Amino acid sequence: MTAFNPHPFKLTALNALIDSIQPLDRVNMEKAAQHIDSLVKPLGSLGRLEALAIQLSGMVGIKNLGALKKEIIVMCADHGVYDEGVAISPKNVTAIQARNMLKGLTGVCVLAKNSGTHVLPVDIGIDCEPIENLLSLKLARGSGNIAREAAMEQTQAETLLLASAQLVQRRIEAGVSVFGIGELGIANTTAAAAVISILTESDPCDVVGLGANFPSEWLVHKQSIVRQAIAVNQPDSKNALDVLAKVGGFDLVGMTGVILGAAAAGVPVVLDGFLSYASALAACHLSPIARDYCIPSHMSAEKGAALALQYLNLQPYLYLDLRLGEGSGAAIAMTLVDAACAMYCHMGQLESSGINLPVITFQP
Repeated sequence: MTAFNPHPFKLTALNALIDSIQPLDRVNMEKAAQHIDSLVKPLGSLGRLEALAIQLSGMVGIKNLGALKKEIIVMCADHGVYDEGVAISPKNVTAIQARNMLKGLTGVCVLAKNSGTHVLPVDIGIDCEPIENLLSLKLARGSGNIAREAAMEQTQAETLLLASAQLVQRRIEAGVSVFGIGELGIANTTAAAAVISILTESDPCDVVGLGANFPSEWLVHKQSIVRQAIAVNQPDSKNALDVLAKVGGFDLVGMTGVILGAAAAGVPVVLDGFLSYASALAACHLSPIARDYCIPSHMSAEKGAALALQYLNLQPYLYLDLRLGEGSGAAIAMTLVDAACAMYCHMGQLESSGINLPVITFQP
């Protein structure tokens, strides 16, 4: 497995963002671990919830684990590669679902409401006229067809990445302290597969999946389109921004920006599924430290998901065979964040409970 090696960019603003990302506070994490061990329970008995609480305690952007405001930012964009027959849903579904998201009708909205999480959809490249009340970072109506040209100019990718990171900062100023990411865009699994193939140096046949009910007999065609995209654009596998610009998409760039922006602010970002893994790979190529701020929600049912998570060295919390996207897995995982924080903040301590655990000495 290859290690993450950030590319030496000359882009001052992006360098500044990357350089501002700091490691977790290990002193605070040690204190958190000691506190958790003092709670009225057997040591380690709450498993990964304990590890999650310790991880959150090391994030300097979180001041109070007992009062976390949660939000999922959903990046909505169309992809030119749709024209290659790699999706069965009509292209205008992206715009339709973005409007439905504003009304709270989509899967992520329902699941997020259940976990007390706000959903913020963003038009970062939908192929439509402006949608009323939908926040827009749009530079173009859909990305280029990666099978024949680059998805976007590298300057566009840099602009959108930074704009997305700045959006995170504005949302933090509005009180948000835990972010999730999601996406909305017909044909976007093709772009994500291309990004993952390149950044993990894997063959497309090990990454390309069926996406949203794509017919299995057409899978070879989808694989061939990913191969064509890579051959046409020749992205530099050591330069994540180049990869995103050439074979990615606006939604992937936006999610990458959210991850970097959250890490720079010292707050967590809950990943969703396959698309978010592609963005997390890009973010971690740009800044390996950003991985410390990622919380993997679930194992996507999409082919290539396990491969991407292996390279990220992240173990998902949930195994539900989800492949909806939108941030739906992140919405469910927000309840785990709440559970970890509730345990940390409200559970009683052994010292004041009247329970004295015996000290066991092993004698062979």
